[in-house]
Amino acid sequence: MTEALSQIPLLQLFAGLAAGLALGLFHFATLHRVAALYVEGGSAPKALALQLGRFALLVAGLVLLALWGATALLAGAAGVMIGRAVVLRRNRSAA
Repeated sequence: MTEALSQIPLLQLFAGLAAGLALGLFHFATLHRVAALYVEGGSAPKALALQLGRFALLVAGLVLLALWGATALLAGAAGVMIGRAVVLRRNRSAA
């Protein structure tokens, strides 16, 4: 019984990190597209819809992680930051 309970935070940690990484990769990768729409004079409603969708998905994901527990939420936030670093590094090397 004790072994099963000790595995739960580890599961929350890895699942939260994976979910946060996926959220972060999506969130920051689509930021490039939103910025391009604004700068290049693209469709403003499309850019706004994409921007709202990005934030809605990020908030929904983090809320679900928070409902699962603090370990999952903190790991998810770390995953989002790792995703940010990956996207920034990818965009710097492409430029």
